[in-house]
Amino acid sequence: MTKKVLMVLTNASEMKDGHKTGLWLSEFGEAYVEFNREGYDITVASPIGGQTPVDARSLDGDVPEEILDTKRHLEDTVDLRTIENFSAYDAIFLPGGHGTMFDLPDSEALGRALRELYEADKTVAAVCHGPAGLVGATLSDGTPLVKGKTIATFTDEEERATGLDIYMPFMLETRLRELGANVVLADNFTANVQVDGKLITGQNPQSTVGVAKAVIDSLNG
Repeated sequence: MTKKVLMVLTNASEMKDGHKTGLWLSEFGEAYVEFNREGYDITVASPIGGQTPVDARSLDGDVPEEILDTKRHLEDTVDLRTIENFSAYDAIFLPGGHGTMFDLPDSEALGRALRELYEADKTVAAVCHGPAGLVGATLSDGTPLVKGKTIATFTDEEERATGLDIYMPFMLETRLRELGANVVLADNFTANVQVDGKLITGQNPQSTVGVAKAVIDSLNG
């Protein structure tokens, strides 16, 4: 049977003080390409549906054409609140971009999706700022989903290196540690993928392909 993957992206286009943000395109595009090659049935959704904005900085430099081509999937994403049966999916994947910090933690629908899939022993994955979506996720007994889990996420040091820490609602690494996660750090902007059972996380954009391949291993294994 064809594997079904739910990719949940941000709708947020601004940080504090009106600074523009959105999705970091490669973190969606690289994973989408990997999943598409496997023939997976991919649903692209967001907390309120409609357009997902792209962080302009993620378009700087030489972005491969196949990654740019995935932008077409961002024009009219599925409203996560309209999905009734999350159990139909085999995996959920949360790409990053600073926008995720402003809408994923408070999305009740995302919290429900993560809880249902994780408790059904499905694959839950996130990269860079995507783990912001894990901040608001709790298990049925109220325990934070990340409590006691070994994960990777965009680090506080990396956030300060971008100069964008002052525009964030909280520091992601710190918040995840406060929730009981064991956050494993690598050098700034180097690949770091952590697999804890069916929970797969990556530190930064450089980790996206590694996370996507770990998801594929989880689904195909």
